Amino acid sequence: MSQVSDASHYREIPPEDRKKAAAFFAQGKKVSDAGNYDYAIEMYMQGLAIDPDSQEAHQALRDVSLRRKVQGGKPIGMIQALGLKRGTKDLKQDMLNAERLLACDPGNTDHMASMIKAALKGGFYDTIMWLGSILIKANNDSGKHEEFSKYILMKDVYREMAMSDTTPPSLKALLYKRAVEATEFAVALKPDDMDLSTERKRLGAEQTIWEGKYGGSGNFRDSIRDVEAQELLMKQDMDVRTIDAMTQIINDAQAQYDAAPNEPGKAMKLVEALAKTEDSEYENRAIEILQQWFDRTKQFRFRLNIGKLRMAQMLRMSRTLRADVKANPNDASAKETYEQFEKERLTEELNEYQLWAENYPTETSYRYQAAVRLYELARYDEAIPLLQQVRMDPKYKFDAGIALGRAFFEAGFIEESIDTLHHVIEEYQIKGDPKSLAMNYWYARGLEQKGDLQAALKAYSQTAQMDFNYRDVQARIKKIRAAIK
Repeated sequence: MSQVSDASHYREIPPEDRKKAAAFFAQGKKVSDAGNYDYAIEMYMQGLAIDPDSQEAHQALRDVSLRRKVQGGKPIGMIQALGLKRGTKDLKQDMLNAERLLACDPGNTDHMASMIKAALKGGFYDTIMWLGSILIKANNDSGKHEEFSKYILMKDVYREMAMSDTTPPSLKALLYKRAVEATEFAVALKPDDMDLSTERKRLGAEQTIWEGKYGGSGNFRDSIRDVEAQELLMKQDMDVRTIDAMTQIINDAQAQYDAAPNEPGKAMKLVEALAKTEDSEYENRAIEILQQWFDRTKQFRFRLNIGKLRMAQMLRMSRTLRADVKANPNDASAKETYEQFEKERLTEELNEYQLWAENYPTETSYRYQAAVRLYELARYDEAIPLLQQVRMDPKYKFDAGIALGRAFFEAGFIEESIDTLHHVIEEYQIKGDPKSLAMNYWYARGLEQKGDLQAALKAYSQTAQMDFNYRDVQARIKKIRAAIK
């Protein structure tokens, strides 16, 4: 789900406002050169209130903030920070409030994210073009504190900017390229998220369409001057389709592979081009190439990619069959076909993940995905010990803990389910996200099953306070209250 919504169009700042703001920026530089960093920040903030989309001013302010930090400058105090974090009806002010917090704490990625969200809704696109890459790099450099959500945010932001009808065609390829880069970082954290991998391919296809057609400076302020000419050129090229671009890429990759048939890199480039089409015929060609290389080298990475392609094909078929059931809810045959296919798909995916785990025993994600398939196939006695192993990995501590609690519940080990989920809830610090909702809901289900209605009611109530529409929590609360009365 997209993290951004209600995005505005690009907002151009009038030349007269830029000129007024320049006086404040000049004063900010002057006092910062003298070492008066707090006053310099104030000058830049006053200038940005007039010209809030100046990349040069944003960067100059950041340079000041970094020098201030080196000299021992502290973040804004908690009370003042709370006031600045409180949203207003003025999107420009929200952005500047976040920037003021960031100026006094330049490494804080939460402030960067808040600033970018406000900038998108306010139409300050040049600000995003400047800050987006800084956020991604800071997130990437944070090691164990790296946040998946920050990459998804930037993927969504860049995509929405690219889709805006006020975005010059000269910037669309760059925006799609940045969206792809952000998505790739996200995929690296969740390599088994098939939907995310599919979106990366689609964004890459959009990048390919726009790539090489237009020249651009990398910012809206310069590119917008040529917008009319660019729009005309864009209309002339509207007959270009993604598949045409992909065909050209495939032909180029095939030619390179034919010229160097013993280079695995050329083979993988062709495989990637074929896979991006999401067309079964092309994918089967990719599988043939991978099988040839696996037979020749016995390197499992080729076999792993075969599995990924087959799983992607089955997932597409699953979606098609599910759509048929949704369109014809009274068709018993369609429902039976879908359910049977799902069992086969889950079994095939289980076999793949088990094979991958055998060949990459230190990769916890493969064992976790295998355990999830065992759970979905109702093979709880096999899923439980595997989840107990997986939860020892800090990356899967909570995901596997929730799944383990549910597996205990479905297997009839209610006390074990309650104890497991209670322990997970105590350790998990975030409230209101999907994980906290799931752990509280299933903890309540266990308590209800056990007959501890008062404790179950409290847990259901906590779930409802986080998300009133979560699953059937409303009905369960009413049912238990009626039973207690």
